[in-house]
Amino acid sequence: MKLAEALSLRADLQKRIAQLESRLSRNATVQEGESPAEDPKELLIELDTMICQLEDLICRINITNCNTVKDKMSITRMIAKRDALTIKVDCLRGFLLDASNIANRAMLTEIKVQPTVNVGELQKRVDGISKEIRETDIKIQELNWTTELVEI
Repeated sequence: MKLAEALSLRADLQKRIAQLESRLSRNATVQEGESPAEDPKELLIELDTMICQLEDLICRINITNCNTVKDKMSITRMIAKRDALTIKVDCLRGFLLDASNIANRAMLTEIKVQPTVNVGELQKRVDGISKEIRETDIKIQELNWTTELVEI
């Protein structure tokens, strides 16, 4: 199985577990003398099975991500880099928006507001980081579709 398939399966299992949680909740109590729509004992067995499958899959994905290297960088490192750069660029975009928000003065006696940074230079920096995020994500996606999931 390719890593991308495992990631898709993981997402599917997570959705199914969430749905199962909802089904369990709906069948947790009934009126006296009534029966639940679904047997909670069977749902709990199904939940245990899915959780075990998810645990195994997450373990295999993580091991695969740690052991798969391209350009001297593991997938795990690439994901961490992409996530950190995304946090950074989001923060810088917010700051850039604030720095670009200069109110026009109606009268010369009003206080003049000016940015504390060079907005053009900061925008170029944000654009460069955004490009790096896209390039890193492309590498990750390529590896997801070409890497076999490890067996444990």
